[in-house]
Amino acid sequence: MDRPQAILFDIDGLLITTGGAGARSWRWAFNELYGIPADIGKFTDAGMTDPVVGRLTFTSAIGHEPSPVELATVISHYLMRLPEEVASSSGYTVLEGVEALLPRLCKAGFPLGITTGAVEAAAHIKLARANLNRFFTFGGYGSDSADRGELTRKAIDRAGEILGSALDRQRVLVLGDTPKDIAAAHAAGAIGVGVASGHYSKDELVEAGADYVLGSLVEDLPGVADEFSGAAPSKGQMTTGQEEMA
Repeated sequence: MDRPQAILFDIDGLLITTGGAGARSWRWAFNELYGIPADIGKFTDAGMTDPVVGRLTFTSAIGHEPSPVELATVISHYLMRLPEEVASSSGYTVLEGVEALLPRLCKAGFPLGITTGAVEAAAHIKLARANLNRFFTFGGYGSDSADRGELTRKAIDRAGEILGSALDRQRVLVLGDTPKDIAAAHAAGAIGVGVASGHYSKDELVEAGADYVLGSLVEDLPGVADEFSGAAPSKGQMTTGQEEMA
């Protein structure tokens, strides 16, 4: 493919894993407010936005739909706890390839952004421990929309505002480790790159419709390898549709 005009990254399971810091923060928030240490894993799935996670967990654990004030209060408590949990998490890990890839992309002039179900404050808290915020100039967050496709579209629009013209969405890579990330990329009209760095295998990401599939961020991104001096051609696995287009 042609040189990407922008590259968007999910956070959890792609750039980092917090070692359960988010789940512990939600548990603390519900326990602090209602005396119920709610486990979000029982009520939600990977790839959901934070407001949806809060709403579904509240409804199941407390027994009724949260009012706007109740939901705002739970999310605020979650965010108050999150920095402490991230800082103290023994399982916090920067995933393979990240620390080498991001500076190389920046130096090569690729605009980098975030697309995540986390609300914006939570996204920055999670990235801060590894000093990764400095690589990203724009993003779309769970605080922008409960719909992953919509928040991804907003991220792409923000990149266009920064660069001074709208992007060709078929030259925007959206990287993620879950089927929801791939669905969001396609809903936004972008290229979905599945990375099997989380709970889903390469085969599962292919089944989810990923345009390209990588085993980790050590592998070359589509359209990027030739931009690095002396780099070999991309080793990323093309899915059937992309092979036909190549």
